Amino acid sequence: MQAIIKTGGKQYIVKPGDVVKVEKLEGNSGDVVEFKEVLMVSDENGTVKVGSPFVDGASVRGRILKNEKGEKIIVFKFKRRKNYRRKRGHRQIYTHVEIQEIIS
Repeated sequence: MQAIIKTGGKQYIVKPGDVVKVEKLEGNSGDVVEFKEVLMVSDENGTVKVGSPFVDGASVRGRILKNEKGEKIIVFKFKRRKNYRRKRGHRQIYTHVEIQEIIS
């Protein structure tokens, strides 16, 4: 059984038991999170349900494992001959979610 979910402006292919790294979700470690924006669901028989845009009544349930910061990204702006330089850093916060079940 597989599903395609949408969260944080991105789409992920998930199966029960997978650990997915998504953009920050509200909640602490051990909390249950439910994804309602399911774009596609397939079952063991190979039957596929595709939504327009979402599958009615489908959801994916998971458990938050941890929140962590990603790698630092350096943003450097520069204009030649103008003595203009700006250096900024950014670290995105990610949430690790273990997919428990797909409800179709």
